Amino acid sequence: MKSTSPTHRRTFGPLRLAAICAALMAVTAGPVAAQEKVLRIGMTAADIPRTLGQPDQGFEGNRFSGIPMYDALTHWDLSSYDNPSVLIPGLATSWQVDPQDQTKWIFKLRDGIKFHDGSPFNADAVVWNVQKVLDQNAPHFDASQVGVTASRMPTLRSARKIDDFTVELTTSEPDSFLPINLTNLFMASPTHWQAKYDAVPANVTDPSERAKQAWIAFASDASGTGPFKMDRFVPRERLEVVANKDYWDPKRTPTLDRVIMIPMPEANARTAALLSGQVDWIEAPSPDAIPQMESRGFKIYSNPQPHVWPWQLSFVEGSPWNDKRVRHAANLCVDREGLKTLLGGQMGIPKGTVPPGHPWWGNPTFDIRYDPDAAKKLMQEAGYSADKPMKTKVQISASGSGQMQPLPMNEYVQQSLKECFIDIEFDVIEWNTLFTNWRKGAKDPSANGATATNVSFAAMDPFFAMVRFSSSGALPPVSNNWGYFTSPELDELIANARTTFEDEARDAALAKLHAKIVEEAPFVWIAHDTGPRVMSPKVQGVVQPKSWFIDIAPMSMQ
Repeated sequence: MKSTSPTHRRTFGPLRLAAICAALMAVTAGPVAAQEKVLRIGMTAADIPRTLGQPDQGFEGNRFSGIPMYDALTHWDLSSYDNPSVLIPGLATSWQVDPQDQTKWIFKLRDGIKFHDGSPFNADAVVWNVQKVLDQNAPHFDASQVGVTASRMPTLRSARKIDDFTVELTTSEPDSFLPINLTNLFMASPTHWQAKYDAVPANVTDPSERAKQAWIAFASDASGTGPFKMDRFVPRERLEVVANKDYWDPKRTPTLDRVIMIPMPEANARTAALLSGQVDWIEAPSPDAIPQMESRGFKIYSNPQPHVWPWQLSFVEGSPWNDKRVRHAANLCVDREGLKTLLGGQMGIPKGTVPPGHPWWGNPTFDIRYDPDAAKKLMQEAGYSADKPMKTKVQISASGSGQMQPLPMNEYVQQSLKECFIDIEFDVIEWNTLFTNWRKGAKDPSANGATATNVSFAAMDPFFAMVRFSSSGALPPVSNNWGYFTSPELDELIANARTTFEDEARDAALAKLHAKIVEEAPFVWIAHDTGPRVMSPKVQGVVQPKSWFIDIAPMSMQ
């Protein structure tokens, strides 16, 4: 494998491993672990996801520093293994669009909810949390939270209090996706933040600098309304949360006393930590070690997820992917069955962003399959051959949220494509940097000459699954149309889906959009994740839903 960056070698060097070992020794030592019901988790992230309310580290951040400590107005139902994960009320009990003005939504809020600091949750708190990422004139506006939030709800423009438990949200255009998008806006305590702001030294007079320091202080002493409360936070080492016994939902009131999360970006290090009893749960286990872990009584949890592991392609001038024949050829040249074997069976084989039978499928005319002869023919038609291969660069990570096993997987795809006259070089960078670059786009210098990027994504939200990759309104830096894949036809299909508020009709509109996207092939669809994680048999009450997320709150320790 070629690489233009040594970042992955630095990430797992002696200092990083020493930090992991120190964290593990701290977790397993002392009286706390012996006295409390403690769940210890080895994450794939190289650092603790941000804790101030809007996490980074992709959706691993939502899973570990978002959903446990915070609530949103709307939630995903994570209580079923068999049924699709659907939208349910969170801090909002109900919502509806104004039939006279479909840019306005009315949300009714729960009464009696308190933040961890004891202050009340109400409409003022909702307005404040919308302003923190959208209103640059608000004293608590935080630019650092905008990128990981606004791109996930791009049409939201403002919030207005109607009464203490009713709020009006306004969008820039009619958008039937808004309630789904709002699962990403976590509610932090305005009162707690204000206390941090007031505690900033008086000699810091610039309001924006005071706000920045207040957010830094808040991140180390967070306050949400979630089932767990922050207890200890050490960047790059650990996040410890404890049970919120006063949580408003009895079904999610924890019986665990404490959850400890440790960043472990290297699969072998996670596996060793689990086998040695230093953690109880690891994400994305090393496939080679799965039989050993099963033979020693550890439990493997996995479930097909609406989660795509692709290469997202560039359509900027000069990109070889501008030729549809090349895009189709790449999709026909990946031996996904062989890749599945490499991963110990822990992947799904994609036919698009969503699978056949899904309401959004739409019967695309292009069939994604393994057909190297057809791929070679297309490449020859495009002017390439064994003597004249297509050469380009792909930007990838060494680990990270939803990235599964990125280095061996990308190396496998690299070898597959070589058979079809496609010669790939890799630019290997740290996961959070790759994720940040994703929002900057293929034209930005951060792409470093790459014409494709390997960022996995969740597909349970139509905006997340399709719109942000194909809309002219989602070009960088607004959202994640990294490759500048647009057309008037796509924009029309998106507008039809967005302005359809009846579920069945909206699904039909989304099916047309999905079919068009698959036919145009702005991705090389490589795998669907099954979210494999391995846990000690002591961990009880685990439900791995058909979702990228998982709910820690109902779990217990034997």
